Amino acid sequence: MRVIALLLLFTPAVVFSQDAFNITVFGGAANYSGDLQPKRFTLDQAKAAFGLGLRYEISSHIALRGGINYANVGADDKKGTDSFRLRRNLNFQSRILEANLMLEYTILDLDYHKFSPYIFAGVAAYQFNPYTYDTSGTKIELRPLGTEGQGLNQYPGRVPYKQRQVAIPFGGGLKLRVTDKVVLAYEIGLRKLFTDYLDDVSSTYVDRNQLQALRGPVGVAMAYRGGELKDGNPNYPAAGTVRGGSKYKDWYYFQGVSIIIGLGGNRPNLNKSDGKGRGSVECPVL
Repeated sequence: MRVIALLLLFTPAVVFSQDAFNITVFGGAANYSGDLQPKRFTLDQAKAAFGLGLRYEISSHIALRGGINYANVGADDKKGTDSFRLRRNLNFQSRILEANLMLEYTILDLDYHKFSPYIFAGVAAYQFNPYTYDTSGTKIELRPLGTEGQGLNQYPGRVPYKQRQVAIPFGGGLKLRVTDKVVLAYEIGLRKLFTDYLDDVSSTYVDRNQLQALRGPVGVAMAYRGGELKDGNPNYPAAGTVRGGSKYKDWYYFQGVSIIIGLGGNRPNLNKSDGKGRGSVECPVL
């Protein structure tokens, strides 16, 4: 027993510390929740998303991260089951470019553990531009059409929505240490928005004649598309008829896998450093 105790006393316990600076590469799926996709969270109609970012580890638990994400979101009433949406027959897509800055908290210390849950939150700025295609396949940008009367003198309370806005990102995931330099992470990140026009749908139909006078027949055709259906109603709804719901704002969200790669640099560490900022040597207490 004395021999074993002596061996333990003089056998160093190597603790591997993560690099202070990391690069992150993200790949996964993006989706949205709103008037054309009422499900709060789903993979239905999801599209690809990509991201690139940098992280700085303030400690073994807290990191400051920033990044840029690119995604495409969209939805189609024809792919739903609700009769109201099927009769309305609207659809949209929008490319989203986002820059974010967030604080991240890793619950377990990955210097000592193989995996750990983590959470994050912060602020983001993003750009969007909803568009659709007409029956001939021509791409139509929806915002300039003012499909719900934005910009019409008869509807002074409906102003054109801004295409560059801020959002509150938050979420969580699970990290897995693969090597001393590489960590894999699966995460879900939600974005709380302050607009209901990510999908260009929010409230009620406006007067057809007033819309056509200012926006032309294309504005009317994109505001209501029920007449495109084989058995659809070709009559444009009366002004004030419900087109969407403005009670809840739209959301978009990501889910996928990130590769976190250490770039070097020292971070604060309670253990004694070996001078390289990586492995520190401790003697076990008996």
